[in-house]
Amino acid sequence: MSLCSTVMKTLIFFTFSLHLSSADKHYYQYFYTGVTPGINFPEFTAVGMLDGLQVNYYDSNIMKFEPKTEWIKKVHNDDPDVWNRWSKNFKEGTQESFKVGVDTLMQRFNQTTGVHTWQMMCGCELDDDGTVRGYTQFGYDGEDFVSLDLKTKTWVAPTPKALITKNKWDPDTGYNNNWKNYLEKECIDWIKKYVSYGRETLERKVRPETSLFQEEASSPEVVCHATGFFPKAVMIFWRKDGEDVHEDVELRETLPNQDGSFQKRSILKVPAEELQKHTYTCVIQHSSLEKELVLNVSERQILKGGGSMVIIIGVVVALIVLVLIAVVAGIIVWKKKNSGFKRAPASEESSSTNS
Repeated sequence: MSLCSTVMKTLIFFTFSLHLSSADKHYYQYFYTGVTPGINFPEFTAVGMLDGLQVNYYDSNIMKFEPKTEWIKKVHNDDPDVWNRWSKNFKEGTQESFKVGVDTLMQRFNQTTGVHTWQMMCGCELDDDGTVRGYTQFGYDGEDFVSLDLKTKTWVAPTPKALITKNKWDPDTGYNNNWKNYLEKECIDWIKKYVSYGRETLERKVRPETSLFQEEASSPEVVCHATGFFPKAVMIFWRKDGEDVHEDVELRETLPNQDGSFQKRSILKVPAEELQKHTYTCVIQHSSLEKELVLNVSERQILKGGGSMVIIIGVVVALIVLVLIAVVAGIIVWKKKNSGFKRAPASEESSSTNS
């Protein structure tokens, strides 16, 4: 597997894996990645994200676990040495464990060369009604490997080679009980604590800036674009003569902007003559809006010949940000959209992940 293909899988997973952030739900996630040495990329990275915002980071090059927001620093003002302790846990424990994980699976798959990844995602969610959910999952080279069933406290293995790991981990009831306790209790406690400090940022509401454009008048695609909004949850859909349109529509994934806001686009694919025969509108719904925004396709911009490039540049910047976050986080493609990874059950940063 090439580094390029690994990064592409990383990007694809990132765009599909993040949950929608809203004022009535908060989620806390960790992403760990071990990668084969010899490339221009840290052998181990770890990223913590709260409601889709990066809040901390570690990699094996800097060997420091660092806060990425000012308010996260304030959470631990009463224990200023906590970052050093977590850095030590990563350096002496987790990153070595992930290195072993990569080596073990390369041997299991009879691989001696190439770029290979051993990765984990875990996290928890807290709804405003008190409902909690937790998940943890491992992946190898961009594919599902094992995931934890919290009800049975056993591991789910989709392939024969993963079954080896399942048979090794299932008997360790103490370890699996620790996972359940972390995902359903400790992780939730972290959400509550972090949200109490970061509420101003996490629960702010920012209206989207919108635009409707076409590359040229004869193009069969019309783009409805919303950007700069927060929180992440947004609905974009189309209507034809007042009726919702479900076909000939491509809804793109939500992308992050550099300032912590988000952007999203939906593409209507119909012949140009159809646009003249009917009234098409793009409808945008967001929690920051008192009522939905309705954009009439007849008022779209035609970009060819000096049209606004701000939209295009904005999307490129968002993709660059997304790639950077994805590569930093070391996230990979999972076949199951709502599955998770595997993280330290006993404390904020410590894990045994030998496969």
